[in-house]
Amino acid sequence: MKKVALVTGASAGIGLATAHLLAENGYIVYGAARRMEKMTGLTSAGVKIIAMDVADDASMVRTVNQIIKEQGQIDILINNAGFGSYGAIEDVPMQDARYQMEVNVFGLARLCQLVLPHMREKRGGKIVNITSIGGKMATPLGGWYHASKFAVEGLSDSLRLEAKPFGIDVIIIEPGGVKTEWGDIAFDSAVKTSGNTVYGNLTAAAKKVYQKTTINNVEPIVIASLIKKAIESPAPKPRYAKGYMAGITLWAKRWLSDARFDKLIMSQLK
Repeated sequence: MKKVALVTGASAGIGLATAHLLAENGYIVYGAARRMEKMTGLTSAGVKIIAMDVADDASMVRTVNQIIKEQGQIDILINNAGFGSYGAIEDVPMQDARYQMEVNVFGLARLCQLVLPHMREKRGGKIVNITSIGGKMATPLGGWYHASKFAVEGLSDSLRLEAKPFGIDVIIIEPGGVKTEWGDIAFDSAVKTSGNTVYGNLTAAAKKVYQKTTINNVEPIVIASLIKKAIESPAPKPRYAKGYMAGITLWAKRWLSDARFDKLIMSQLK
């Protein structure tokens, strides 16, 4: 039987590449996102597209119910939907902070809740949560984004322990730099939020570093291929990391003291 996969955030970047790749390799793929117009190209690859907002509970319930009605199962959930709302913590309105957490954490968690009963019934499944190397380390201006990704790391670790007895694997993917629209959105937000505050110089320096390094970012297919490798492993690792600066950044965060790591980060912003 073909495996049935639900990929969120399928309108761009990693989600779009993953939906394409899995469909090309024989999976029954449902691509879900708010921006339906961005997913029309997926239909030619055989992907079934669904309008879904991870900040809207009703739309998530409808999506899962539709897939179960049409396929009778969901074997793989790839929680990719998310964004970065940047700005100094002092400047970010709490409404924006709550929305960042709603999309990146609570929407992801709710989809896990919705698919788990169906996976348990089949005694198997894979839940892939896309975090970031930013779920292990933090930079200035990304406080709420990092908070959301740190939260998903911890949530996934707990869920992995809870789900394993039912034959369900929970896998974390930690991308480094990837060529997606994520960075432009994050730093446009930073400039809007903190560009004219006391953090203006820091914002300008951070955006300059971002613009200078984007050329080194990997294509989304690199992460999509990593996801495919993880879900097809009979014994997947809890975590996989890939992308620009992923390996060296995670190594440095693990082995350097907090003080030395802070100096390393801030030295890039002078």
